[in-house]
Amino acid sequence: MPLILFAFVVRLRDGLPLSASTDFEHFRELQERKQQLRTISKTLARFPERGTVKGQELNIFFISSEGVSYMTVCHCSLPVAKAFCFLEDLRWEFTTCFNSTAVSLADRPYPFLEFDSTIQKLKQQYNQSGGPALEVTLAEVQGDLIIHPPQEINLEEVDLTNGTANGHMEQGPASGQSVRLEPVTAPGILSLVLNIVCASLNIIRGVHLIEYTFQDDYEGIWNVVAFLLAFVCCVCQCHLYLFHSSLKKHKSFALLSVIVLCNLYLLGLRNPWQLLFHISVACISTLLILRRKLIDRSNDCGV
Repeated sequence: MPLILFAFVVRLRDGLPLSASTDFEHFRELQERKQQLRTISKTLARFPERGTVKGQELNIFFISSEGVSYMTVCHCSLPVAKAFCFLEDLRWEFTTCFNSTAVSLADRPYPFLEFDSTIQKLKQQYNQSGGPALEVTLAEVQGDLIIHPPQEINLEEVDLTNGTANGHMEQGPASGQSVRLEPVTAPGILSLVLNIVCASLNIIRGVHLIEYTFQDDYEGIWNVVAFLLAFVCCVCQCHLYLFHSSLKKHKSFALLSVIVLCNLYLLGLRNPWQLLFHISVACISTLLILRRKLIDRSNDCGV
């Protein structure tokens, strides 16, 4: 397997793809890394100039300079310094071929597809000899990485805000891309309905208890709090399933924990079957939230 598998050049301000290498490998993890790479490219402006995303067998590396980001997917056995040497060589070649005006005026995806031939030459150079091809030396890059280490990016922290209930994401008019969540499934619709039922039962019981709480000198105030808190968590689970959110895994487990604790606290007011129903719905919703992933619907022009 080659050490450098894919290279991608994007405009920094909006993630518009400028060029990319032609695919010769099509295994599953590479396709996943390419999907993540395109997702990250839309938020590169908020990250430092250098970054990495670690995977099982493949890693993503990127650098940003003069309004353009250069990204690559490499095998984990490739040293970090050599990966960034490749990106520096890629940057040198791209700036030699295209000026900043041409980049800023680009209005469609992949306007510089002819640059693929240069990318292939660089990939071949590194995959065969394993060393830098142009002006950048390995020692220079190693020294710079010690002083300015790349930031390791966690994909859960990439804040992608979706604009519709089906998971569409806001995007620039010139980006030519859209990112969305996987379509809502039949089990997902069922979990939403059951969550709404649970939320309705919680709010009805909570509001009903408020009247008795006032009459009994607030002795049952914590029961009211438990019902209302469970109601809020059910609503939040519905929102978390429909819309992408940063730190989704942490939020979904936190909501599940609160729902379980609230229902256990209400053991005297609910029988075991009712508790089992509410907790089961929360568990199923959490599972479906975690399984609904982002999909990339990029116009990749066959690259």
